[in-house]
Amino acid sequence: MPLSINEQAPDFSLPTSDGQIFSLSAIKGKPCILYFYPKDFSRVCSAEACEFRDNFAELRGLDVAVYGISRDDVATHARFRKAHQLPFELLADTDGKVAEAYKALVPIIKLTRRITYLLDSEHKIVAVYENMFNARNHIQRMLTKMQH
Repeated sequence: MPLSINEQAPDFSLPTSDGQIFSLSAIKGKPCILYFYPKDFSRVCSAEACEFRDNFAELRGLDVAVYGISRDDVATHARFRKAHQLPFELLADTDGKVAEAYKALVPIIKLTRRITYLLDSEHKIVAVYENMFNARNHIQRMLTKMQH
């Protein structure tokens, strides 16, 4: 089960695909989407990243930042981001600790689950969507929630 609506999102710091360190607390006051996914360059993960890319202008218009998180390393994220021309950062959770804090890690096999969280400006969870096999619904569910 993912984290719950109205729950405070756990703070974290992770390296970005451009070699910086991102901390959730550093963007306090700004709503954001955190989407967890299993693996760069896999078919469904590529489709999901491209859905976020293709809807990025609308998200930016709503002043919502987007961050993709997987266990891939910074170099793999940089190649994935460049290959798909992603206008948002990918965060390298190589040890899976952030995914675990967000209940997005499958126990034993340690695979990252496909879970998307929408956080308000105080970083409380306002929407959650989990579906391992459907990339499209993640962005659509978040957009629907933001427009209501």
